[in-house]
Amino acid sequence: MYRIGWFSTGRDEAARDLLLTVWNSISRGELKAEISFVFSNREPGEDMESDLFFDLVRDYRLPPIHLSSRGFKATSGPYLSPEWRLEYDREVMKRLEGYAADICILAGYMLIVGPEMCQRYTMINLHPAAPGGPQGTWQEVIWKLIEAKAGETGVMMHLVTPELDKGPPVAYCTFPIRGEPFDRYWKEVEGYSPSQVKGEKDKLEPLFKLIRSEGLKREFPLIVATLKAFSEGRVRVEGGKVLSARGEVIAGYDLTEEINEAVKGGRSALHLL
Repeated sequence: MYRIGWFSTGRDEAARDLLLTVWNSISRGELKAEISFVFSNREPGEDMESDLFFDLVRDYRLPPIHLSSRGFKATSGPYLSPEWRLEYDREVMKRLEGYAADICILAGYMLIVGPEMCQRYTMINLHPAAPGGPQGTWQEVIWKLIEAKAGETGVMMHLVTPELDKGPPVAYCTFPIRGEPFDRYWKEVEGYSPSQVKGEKDKLEPLFKLIRSEGLKREFPLIVATLKAFSEGRVRVEGGKVLSARGEVIAGYDLTEEINEAVKGGRSALHLL
């Protein structure tokens, strides 16, 4: 059975929804895998939202492992060493000994993973842009797309590296942001320079929201489809490189067609729950 390691801070409803989505896909037999552990950088009692997440983990009878990053940092004393993150990751890895995982997914994990942990595990993370697209938060990505008057964007899963959002694409999908229903909103952008776009965010809010909506429809289906592709051997990671089933190095596995079918069929983030 293909084994998934789950990393999450569990800080909000989205973290719970993602776990629920993948769990349901496993339960229905669509994803032939198991979640071998759930790690959180919060402890029970530290936050109400993460406690709700831990309730879900307990309901699914998944092995929970905790280590508060906030508490670990506090115990480093008043002369905080920049090495505390490295020491934290080492302690996490100690606690994960005995739990096997073929792949680990960062599902709302609000820490940058250090180099030693990246070397120990194959870890993937979601980024709300296509390969080669803008970096940053989803908000920053969308505004950069509007400033560039882009015609296409996407969502990708990428390999986790110590450099934030710099890992190679593992799997992705793309979608157009021109044509209907986008063009009526792009009219507001015509004639604007990138610097002017920043000053007209209120007028461009409908375009911003539409791009976000189309991206959200694809995020959860892409996560499930990526895990399924790994579990079926259609894609794998070796030596920091992404390989096809035939062992060829690829710049990410294109799941656009599969994700478009999921979106057309109504299996968006909400429908997967």
